[in-house]
Amino acid sequence: MSARTEPAIGILGMGAHLPARRRDNEEVARSTGVTPQWIAERTGVRVRHVAAPDEAASDLAAAAVRAAADAAGIRTDEIGVLVSATSTPDELGPSTACRVQALTGAHHAVALDVSAACSGWLFAAKVAHDWLRGDPRVRYAAVVGVEAYSKFLDLTDRGTAVLFADGAAAAILGPVRQGRGFREFRLGSDGRGAHHVLIPAGGSRRPATAATLDSGAHFIHMDGRAVRDFIVDVFPRLVEETLKRNDLVLDDIDAFVVHQPNPVLLRRLGAEMGIPPGRLVVVGDQVGNIGAASAPYALATAAARGLVPDGGRVLITVFGAGLTWGSALLDWTGAPGAGIPTAPLPTDRRRSHQ
Repeated sequence: MSARTEPAIGILGMGAHLPARRRDNEEVARSTGVTPQWIAERTGVRVRHVAAPDEAASDLAAAAVRAAADAAGIRTDEIGVLVSATSTPDELGPSTACRVQALTGAHHAVALDVSAACSGWLFAAKVAHDWLRGDPRVRYAAVVGVEAYSKFLDLTDRGTAVLFADGAAAAILGPVRQGRGFREFRLGSDGRGAHHVLIPAGGSRRPATAATLDSGAHFIHMDGRAVRDFIVDVFPRLVEETLKRNDLVLDDIDAFVVHQPNPVLLRRLGAEMGIPPGRLVVVGDQVGNIGAASAPYALATAAARGLVPDGGRVLITVFGAGLTWGSALLDWTGAPGAGIPTAPLPTDRRRSHQ
């Protein structure tokens, strides 16, 4: 009796959504006490999108899921699993995914959240991928990364206010032909570094009180130097280890899709690693750090603008608070992207993939 062949699972469509309001460097500089030039030179971020007072994470996520479903050519009521990744949920409970389910009409889905900070979307994609492979009754999964960081920012803190922003990006996962889709996932965590980036108050350890509000403990707190050192170590290591495991070299990868903490730092590391020009997808210039939405937004942008050919190979690397990190190797299926702004993405390289 022949062994059962595991179905190949890949991305069928992607979508993204950014709030309408934009915060440029001039506005951010006024509250943080630095100049617009200081922000641009140190971060590369030029624009951030900011949710309206009545917009929550689920509103942004729902728009991205609908866009992804449209791109994949399916109805939202065909989604069987809906996984949301966020550090800024609508409430501590229920899951933000349940709110997204109600907003999108994905009434037949099992809805749940995954919390892994800026690495969250890839952790969520792993959950959805394995669910689809293990349950033949479920054909499609929606995986969305979303953040509404602006609700948790001290606008006078230059270490966080210049970087963090709001947005959502989603993918529809489903069956693809053999030889395409996700080839591997590798995920990791080290809780000894959980104190480097966090929102200290509002949970069960430090519930909301007048004292926590007065001390600003409900804002994002970040040790910028520790986070930078972590990124400088983990990003090159993830790329090197993935290539080695799969007997690949840098030139075998069509697109390097990375979490977007700081465009200046990413470009410097990419050059030091020898990533071929034009293959490192950088979108943080236009959206800032949108946390769990950063990597899928970069992937959706690459898809929407034709930067990844059908059959192209994508290496996804993520890293975030927790500390958490992960990588995935993806053979692209030519899936379309939707909901991406039309401003050009800087790149100096195109090639077809045989």
